[in-house]
Amino acid sequence: MADIDCCLLIFKMNMKLSSKNQTMSIKSLRTNRKTAACFSQFPKVHSASPPPQGSTPVYLNVYDLTSINGYVRWAGIGIFHSGIEVHGVEYAFGAHNYPHSGIFEIEPRQCPGFRFRKSIFMGMTTLDPIQVGDFMERQSLYYSGNTYHLITKNCNHFCKDICYKLTGNKIPKWVNRLASIGAICSNILPKALKASAVCCRQDYENTYREKQKLRSKFNRQVTI
Repeated sequence: MADIDCCLLIFKMNMKLSSKNQTMSIKSLRTNRKTAACFSQFPKVHSASPPPQGSTPVYLNVYDLTSINGYVRWAGIGIFHSGIEVHGVEYAFGAHNYPHSGIFEIEPRQCPGFRFRKSIFMGMTTLDPIQVGDFMERQSLYYSGNTYHLITKNCNHFCKDICYKLTGNKIPKWVNRLASIGAICSNILPKALKASAVCCRQDYENTYREKQKLRSKFNRQVTI
């Protein structure tokens, strides 16, 4: 009987100890929850909502000005021409001797005199065709043909500016890296390439007037 009483006493003591341990663990858990609740009082940071996207894609069309690009492209440099394609029209910037717009329109990926290399998707725009035309007309105030400069204000500078305004994205740096080098670029470019890059049509004045008439006629038809 003494052995049985001793065993019962030991069992009861173990039960009390286990009960205390469970109580301590529950208290500890509750304390941890309170601590976690305190830390969760910081304001939640909400991720920025994505900017609204338009319905029309904008592309950067890149051309090779010289066959040398095939040998130096691996180094991340080259001599390129580029244009912005939107709504089935490609816009580019070129040089002439008159204080009128140097922005011209061509069939996408068909710029005469240069070899098409690739088309790069740059983003979306919310502007419709008429709005894009009006936008380009406003930009022509800053891109007259007689302000063209092969190093500081060329077709790639134009595309960089227009692409950012239409989509909020910048063109790849390699497209205009050689012009960014500045003085080095002017020493590398052959004279023939400089001439072809800045040449203008002799009948530019007549072409410009005719284009203005066609644009005015088109706008009248749209409003009707």
